[in-house]
Amino acid sequence: MIPVNLSEVSEFRLLGFSEVSHLHPLLFVVLFSLYILTLMANTVIALIINGDNTLHTPMYFFLTQLSCLDICYLSVIVPKILENLMVGTIGVSKTGCAMQMFFFLFFGVAECFLLAAMSFDRYVAICYPLHYTIIMNSKVCKSLVAGTYICGTAVGLVHTIITFRLPFCGLAINHFFCEIQPLLELLCGNTFPSEIQVIVVAVFAIVGPFLLIIYSYIRIISTILKMSSAESQQKAFSTCSSHLLVVTLFYGTASSMYLRPKSSYSAPVDKLLSLSYTVVTPLLNPIIYSLRNEEVKGALRKRWRNTNFAWK
Repeated sequence: MIPVNLSEVSEFRLLGFSEVSHLHPLLFVVLFSLYILTLMANTVIALIINGDNTLHTPMYFFLTQLSCLDICYLSVIVPKILENLMVGTIGVSKTGCAMQMFFFLFFGVAECFLLAAMSFDRYVAICYPLHYTIIMNSKVCKSLVAGTYICGTAVGLVHTIITFRLPFCGLAINHFFCEIQPLLELLCGNTFPSEIQVIVVAVFAIVGPFLLIIYSYIRIISTILKMSSAESQQKAFSTCSSHLLVVTLFYGTASSMYLRPKSSYSAPVDKLLSLSYTVVTPLLNPIIYSLRNEEVKGALRKRWRNTNFAWK
């Protein structure tokens, strides 16, 4: 790698999927299709919830926020991937790269904490059902969502400012967006402090909310097992199953990406992991919630009948 003076670094080059350039047309079609499907699925979920008064509850309020976050999170990354697949290696200004990193971290960290807020909602609903409407009132729900955005902003700003104040000795980012690990590879000199910074951020943004989720579900499972009837247990578990699947998908891929040593870094593997949590997970979230939730399925059927009736 040829050292480059910091003052000269005004633009980076995103290499994208340069290893498989012969597959670019196929990847473009697949990713574009997934992008459109994800936008449509999350938009439909948000519109269905907002348009059905029976779904105006804390759980569905958080689900609407999750759909909005997924749309924004996806739109920060995928358009750049599609551009890369169309024209090959593309340039991105240092400011543009910093902005992409900030919004990527902002939406990603906000989703981590939103999933924790959703687990808290399920914890209160199952462990304190008689006090649920009092505890999870509108003010509390909005405060929890505001807190997720504040955490996302704090992590995004701190991490982006610290990273882009350091000197870079390379211009080629071996990734399809301004991801943290490939950027660390371009830093000059000793990158150990930056690696520690990534781990600290990951512990705060990934491990912290995950521990809150684990605690909530330990209490939830303990309460469910004490229920006298199998029917009550089944009903309680069904309200949590969708959230558990979403948590497993999101935290599984995110932790495998950021909570591992630099020595295990592999560009092809990391690109695959990045695709899974930036493209696949946002598509699966609305599918999981719509297929495994009777209330959402009922609202979808109701809207479908009303639409058909209006056309007749």
